[in-house]
Amino acid sequence: MLKYTKNIFLLLFSFFLAPVVFANDSLGVKLTSHAERLSGKEAVLYIKAFIEPGIKLFSITPKKSDDAASSIQMDSSLKQYLNGSIIEKGNIQTENDNILGYEVNYYTDSIVWEQKLNIDTPDSILLKASVSLFVKKGEEYLPADETIRAWLPSATLKENTNNTVAATNHVVGKSLWWIFLTAFGGGLLALLTPCVYSMIPITVSFFTKRSKSVAEGKKNALLYAASIVFIFTLLGFLITVVFGPAALNQLATNWIANLLFFAIFLLFGISFLGAFEINLPSSWSNKVDSKAGMGSFAGIFFMALTLVLVSFSCTGPIIGNLLVLAAQGNYYGPLIGMFGFSLALALPFALFAFFPSKLSVLGKAGGWLNSIKVTLGFLELALALKFLSNADLAMGWRLLDREIYLSLWIVIFLLLGIYLLGKLKFKHDDDLPQNDFGHPYLKVMRLFFAMASLSFSVYMVPGLWGAPLNGIAAFLPPMGTQAYITGAALPAHSENTSSTTNVFPAPVKYYERMHIYEPEVVKKYGLVTYFDLKEAQDVANKLHKPLMLDFTGINCVNCRKMEAEVWSDSKVMKILKEDFVIASLFVDVHNVKIPDNEQYRSATQNKQIETLGELNTDIQVSQFGANAQPFYFFLDNKGNRLIKEGYGYDPNVEKFIALLEKVKADYGQRIP
Repeated sequence: MLKYTKNIFLLLFSFFLAPVVFANDSLGVKLTSHAERLSGKEAVLYIKAFIEPGIKLFSITPKKSDDAASSIQMDSSLKQYLNGSIIEKGNIQTENDNILGYEVNYYTDSIVWEQKLNIDTPDSILLKASVSLFVKKGEEYLPADETIRAWLPSATLKENTNNTVAATNHVVGKSLWWIFLTAFGGGLLALLTPCVYSMIPITVSFFTKRSKSVAEGKKNALLYAASIVFIFTLLGFLITVVFGPAALNQLATNWIANLLFFAIFLLFGISFLGAFEINLPSSWSNKVDSKAGMGSFAGIFFMALTLVLVSFSCTGPIIGNLLVLAAQGNYYGPLIGMFGFSLALALPFALFAFFPSKLSVLGKAGGWLNSIKVTLGFLELALALKFLSNADLAMGWRLLDREIYLSLWIVIFLLLGIYLLGKLKFKHDDDLPQNDFGHPYLKVMRLFFAMASLSFSVYMVPGLWGAPLNGIAAFLPPMGTQAYITGAALPAHSENTSSTTNVFPAPVKYYERMHIYEPEVVKKYGLVTYFDLKEAQDVANKLHKPLMLDFTGINCVNCRKMEAEVWSDSKVMKILKEDFVIASLFVDVHNVKIPDNEQYRSATQNKQIETLGELNTDIQVSQFGANAQPFYFFLDNKGNRLIKEGYGYDPNVEKFIALLEKVKADYGQRIP
C-alpha cells in the first residue's frame, strides 16, 4: 500500500508542477553531453548535470527501487553496444525527506553519468538517451524530461587526430633554429597580406607627424619595431597559454574589437581631413622633452599594438599553427616561432619608417604634406568601414549590406579623385602650383593618382547591381547581403555547370541563417555547399564522393582571395562541382546557436561550445590540429584523410588542381 501511495504522490506533484517547470524554465539543472573513443572497441558517453545553488537533484540510484529518483534510458538502437550499467559520479548526499517520508540520495553541485559502450564499427555514431530528472527546489518537486544526443567520432578520425598531435610534437622537437627561420620566412610573407599593407599608410602618417629630425625618426622607428616584436611575442604567447589556441583568431573577428578599430580609424581619418589635430596634452609634451620621450614611446607602442591587433585576420593562416603548438603544452617552439615571425614583420616597418622625416621637409616646402594627410584620411575612412562591416557581419545587424558598403566606398574614392584634381579643398590646403603663365596646374603624378581613384570608383559601380568585383571581393560584404542583383550576376559559364549538380541535396541545417555569407563564387557558379559537418558527411556517403572541409570565416580576407583567385578558375570549379561534397565551416559565426542537445564542453578549449563558430573552431583545433583559415582537409566516406596534411592559403591554381586530382585518385583507390 505504501508503494502505491508514494507513486500516486509523485504523480500528483508531477501533474500540478510540470506546467510551472515548462512555463518558467526554472528547473535549475543544465545538461551537457559528449562521447569519446578509448581504445579498441571501447567508448564512453558522458552526461553531465550542472546544478544551480539551492537545487537538489535526485540520484538515479535510490535507496529502494520504488523511491523518488532521476533516470536515464539509452536509446533502443544502442542496446547492442551497452557495456554494463550507467556509472554515476559526484558528491552524493543522503537525507530523510520529511514530505516523502524516506531517505533520498541527491546532489547539489554537479553529476557525471558515464555509459560504457563496445562499438564494433569505426564509423561515427549518434548516441541518444532519454534523461528524466527529478528535482527538489525549496518545498517543490519538479520533474523534467530531456533527450540528449552526442556524436561519437569515427575511430579513423580519432587516429588521424592522434597522428596530427604526434606530428606536431615532432615539429616541436626539431631544432629551434629551424622553427625560427621558418617563422621568419612566414613573417616576410605576412607583409604581402592586405591587412598588413593597409597599416603602412597609418605608419607613414604617424611618423610624419612625430619625426622632426633624422635622428628622432630613426629612434622612433626602432622603438616601433621593438614594440611589434614585444607585443607579438609576449602578448600573443600569453593569450594562447591562458585562453587557448582560438583566442587570437576570435579577437580578430570579435565584434567589439572591430568596433574599436572602426572608431580608431574613423578618428584618425577625420583628423587627417583637417577637422582637428590629435596631439598629446602639453603636460605630456613637457615630460617628453624632460624625460627622453616617455610620451612619444607611449604613442609608438599604441600604434604598434594597433598593427598587431588588426593584422590577425590576415596573419592568422601563418601564425595559427604556432598558436596550436602553444596550446598543446610545449611553449619553447611557439615562443621562438612568434619571435621570428614578429622580427620579420617589424624589420621592414623599421626600415620604411626611416623616411618620414624627409617627408616632413617636403611638407614644409609646399603643400605636399597636407595633401598626403588628406589622402590618408580618405583611405582611413574606407578602412574604417571595413572594420564596421566585420562587426556588422559577426552580429547580423545588416547595417552595411553590400550595396550600402559599395555606395560609401564609391563616394569616398570619387571625392578623393576630385580632391586630387584640385576641385575640393580643406582647411590647411595650399593652392595648386602655378605655371609660367600664372595659372594653377596639376603635376603628372597627382593626375595619375586622381585617375586611379576615379577609375576605382567607376569599377565599383556595377557592383551595385550584383557584379562580382573579384579584384576587391576579399574586402566586400558577401553577395548574400545584397538586396538587388540583376541577371548579369546570375550563374555564368554554363559550360562549367554540370547536370550532376542537380543530384546534390539542398543544404538544410543552418541554411536560413548562413546562406547570406556564401562567397560570391559559390552563388555565381551555383556551387552547393553545406554548413553542418554531419549533413555534409551524409551527402558525401550517399553520393560516394570525397568530402572537402573548408574551414573559413565571414571576415577572412585570405579566404575570399582564395575563392576569387582559385575557386573561380574554370577547371577548379568544374572539379569542385562534379567530384566533391563541400562543407563550409565558418569559425567566426557567433550569432548562430547550435541546438541545446548538441552543445558540450570542449576539453581542448576548456569552454562550453554553444555557437556554430565555436563548434567549427573546436572541430578544426581538436580533430585536425590547425587553427588557420582558409584551411582545407579531405576525407573519404569513413572519415579517413585522403591527404596527410591539410592545405592552407596558397593562390596557385595549378597546385590546387593537382591537389584535387590527387585526392580524387586516392579516393578512387579506396572506394571502388
